[in-house]
Amino acid sequence: MTAALPRQAPPPDEPRRPAEDPRHKTRRRALTLLIIVLLIGVPAGYLVISANQSRNSGKDKEEKYSATGLTPGWPSKVQRRLYQVSVPHPADHIAYYETNNWKTSRLYVQFRTNPAGLDSFLETMGARRDQLRKDDITVGERDRKVSGWTFTGPGPWRGLTHAQKNPAPTQDVVVNLSDPDRPMVFVVSRTVP
Repeated sequence: MTAALPRQAPPPDEPRRPAEDPRHKTRRRALTLLIIVLLIGVPAGYLVISANQSRNSGKDKEEKYSATGLTPGWPSKVQRRLYQVSVPHPADHIAYYETNNWKTSRLYVQFRTNPAGLDSFLETMGARRDQLRKDDITVGERDRKVSGWTFTGPGPWRGLTHAQKNPAPTQDVVVNLSDPDRPMVFVVSRTVP
């Protein structure tokens, strides 16, 4: 059996503390509860929100990379720089699609612009409008199947191939000039990694 230890007497100069009143006790407990909720609840809430955002981001990326045809909108700046396809301003009816494999990567882009935009686009490739050959559909059958493009509507159709040495991309360009004020441009830019 253990012996009881004697209690130490309080110092004689320290006044005795009054008993805690119930309101003070309730406030102290509420403050303690609030601190616990803040220390545990806020980080837990942050983790839940972060996990949902991460999951949604993965779904967006999965949707983007599982696309099997032209997607309306602008290609990213990185894609435009890598494939050397500069979409001019103004432009509308913009759509793109990228394919990658171990052998060749391709970026398909279409847009409608004005005559100055067409000249600007061709100039960035180092080409001129007079280099577009009449009825020359430079986009191959395979690329037409992938992109869903059919070049059978009213023309005139003009095309050119801007070939460059690897690893710089080679671009096949087809332009529909049925409305000379609003030419429609189709580009396949391919690069060998």
